[in-house]
Amino acid sequence: KVPVENRIGEEGKGWTYAKGLLQHERTGLAGISRSIVALENLKRQAQSVIRGNATLMDDPAFKSKVAELEVDLLAVEFTELRSLASAASGDDPGPESSILKLKGTEIQQRIQQLTVEAGGIYSAAWGVPVGHKFARSGMAGYLGGRANTIYGGASEVQKDVIAKNVLGLKRS
Repeated sequence: KVPVENRIGEEGKGWTYAKGLLQHERTGLAGISRSIVALENLKRQAQSVIRGNATLMDDPAFKSKVAELEVDLLAVEFTELRSLASAASGDDPGPESSILKLKGTEIQQRIQQLTVEAGGIYSAAWGVPVGHKFARSGMAGYLGGRANTIYGGASEVQKDVIAKNVLGLKRS
């Protein structure tokens, strides 16, 4: 039993408060602003990678992946802005926080994957001063970024939250 002087909020409302904290945590873990910066860095880095007689950004397949990322990131950014506007008017983040966390961490991983792709074989040379400077930290970001899908509730948990609270689906 928790002494009254150590209690935060109303008795019996612990899970309600915990869910509210998780919603805010998930919104932050989406890392939208970090992804915007990382994508701009990736585009700049890809301009410095020469493959054949052109830059990596001139490669249609790579350019297509970057364009897809830009569109997806913009969509998630607008979802975040709607969520922030809702929070500013006093509403809880709601299930949007699960959507933001799920899509935001997915986008982070895709950016990290393309950064490793841009670094080529030098991405495997962790900490060794060879190749493009950005390639040396690309693999660390790629591997460490996998944990982002677990913090604040695994991606599978977020999909369950979305299915239940957004789509109205029942668990089978």
